[in-house]
Amino acid sequence: MSQYIPTAISCALLAAGLTLGQFANAEPVELNQADAEALADNIVGVGPVLAEAIVAYRLENGAFLSADQLLEIPGLGPKILEKNEKSLLVDGKAHKN
Repeated sequence: MSQYIPTAISCALLAAGLTLGQFANAEPVELNQADAEALADNIVGVGPVLAEAIVAYRLENGAFLSADQLLEIPGLGPKILEKNEKSLLVDGKAHKN
């Protein structure tokens, strides 16, 4: 049983590192130009599935006029906007709460 403890600790550290890595690597992202990979890499709390949903929304509805439109996408809530308010760009301008 003691062999499982290091594995559990290793998994926890890996998960923490990946989460912190996302914060450290996040850069401003232009919602109307970024592909799904760039969105997932640079929006804290958004993975590949939500990133694809952002791109699909943009294709179906046209360019974003405001980062607030992200709230119309299922799975994206106000906390994601808050965590990323300085890095979500629309036409070069950051989101403002």
